[in-house]
Amino acid sequence: MKKVVVTGAGGFIGGHLVQKLKETGHQVRAVDIKPMTRWYQIIPGVENQVLDLRIRENCMQALEGIEDVFNLAADMGGMGFIETHKADCMLSVLINTHLLMAARDLGVQRYFYSSSACVYNGEKQTDPDNPGLKESDAYPALAEDGYGWEKLFSERMCRHFTEDFGLITRVARFHNVYGPFGTYDGGREKAPAAICRKVIEGELYGKKEIIIWGDGHQTRSFMYIDDCIRGILDIMASDIEEPINLGSAEMVSINQLVDYVEGIADHRLERKYDLDAPRGVRGRNSDNTLIRQYLGWEPSIPLKEGLKKTYDWIKEQMIGNKGKDSDDVVFNKY
Repeated sequence: MKKVVVTGAGGFIGGHLVQKLKETGHQVRAVDIKPMTRWYQIIPGVENQVLDLRIRENCMQALEGIEDVFNLAADMGGMGFIETHKADCMLSVLINTHLLMAARDLGVQRYFYSSSACVYNGEKQTDPDNPGLKESDAYPALAEDGYGWEKLFSERMCRHFTEDFGLITRVARFHNVYGPFGTYDGGREKAPAAICRKVIEGELYGKKEIIIWGDGHQTRSFMYIDDCIRGILDIMASDIEEPINLGSAEMVSINQLVDYVEGIADHRLERKYDLDAPRGVRGRNSDNTLIRQYLGWEPSIPLKEGLKKTYDWIKEQMIGNKGKDSDDVVFNKY
């Protein structure tokens, strides 16, 4: 087993990845910029460091003695965040750049970079009946402004560090990951968690309406966290040299997503549509041809199954935090 580092370890995906790596016997160092009181999961037996990885010297400290790097660190959130914090999202380029330099200088063996479906050309995402984005659809480049361009540039950095310095890099393009131990309020949450929260608010507080961003006909696919973690580990260990999709191919409209959550809760709300809210592209789905060819599997946990687990966890947190001052709540902070 190896000595590995997970950056962004205090976040949603990072916390789950640290847990899995520890369970499988690796010696894990977990790094995040947030104070540890705001980490979603703190795993016993793991070395934890609070570091700002935009600073090169901190990247050297984080990677000292490390064999493999899993870089999940970024300043990001749902569409409500990335459309209004484009410069902040772009500054995450410092994290990946300095980590790659540290990995090169310290003799790291393998380097995983978490990219995003936001790298894809926006002109290929104007139809709600999206047939699925192939990896080649990232070019000619017309990425999501801010966040998507940072991710696309960082993919290229990984490629060139492989070509010029021999560092083995692996890149996965995440498609809307969701599940327990994630952000569900505060402005950085993504659609599944936000809709779960809004329906639960109807249950707990008697709210009658749900506000849906856009007209509800925009489409997405959503990948449950367990599929994501398996994909990260399989891609890292593979011979896949190009960026590859990591996402479910089960595409639904936002209206359907609300239907699913209301069905889980057995609680219906009147829908109000905010056509001025951030809504992103019209249609996005993952074409999983390449991952099936390379790995013989694709993310496949049904959306309704994953939503039930996510809904139950968020409801438990909201009941436990009911009546608390916001400064006393841990799990609803990013």
